[in-house]
Amino acid sequence: MATTKPYLIRAIHDWCVDEGLTPYLAVQVDAQTRVPREFVRDGQIVLNLSTTATHQLTLGNEEISFQTRFNGAVFPVLVPVAAVTAIYARENGQGMAFEVAAAVAEAAETPQGEVGAGGTASEAPKTVMRPAGAHLTRVK
Repeated sequence: MATTKPYLIRAIHDWCVDEGLTPYLAVQVDAQTRVPREFVRDGQIVLNLSTTATHQLTLGNEEISFQTRFNGAVFPVLVPVAAVTAIYARENGQGMAFEVAAAVAEAAETPQGEVGAGGTASEAPKTVMRPAGAHLTRVK
């Protein structure tokens, strides 16, 4: 049976857009994740998925892809759905958090325990980067 995770990501994204809120996507960065490594912190990155911040956004069942600007330069982003730890509204923190498979967390580690240019990841995150007072529902 297919996972519900990509469907829930699309639903929260649509809700944010419909309500005029900014959808943020928290991601556990691994070797399959294509993001600028200089923006990765502690093995995670938070991405703005608003319609004004993304171009050619595709919220697929296996991956999320779009083009965006980092420091003024266009960058093609690719995020495996399995690496998504949360999607939430920037303005009020409401959204949904997800468990990240151990395989994703392990794949994020290099032999030295470093993740790209951003820190270490010895285990899957216990907390998701989100604004203070966020109201996320955790899904296993």
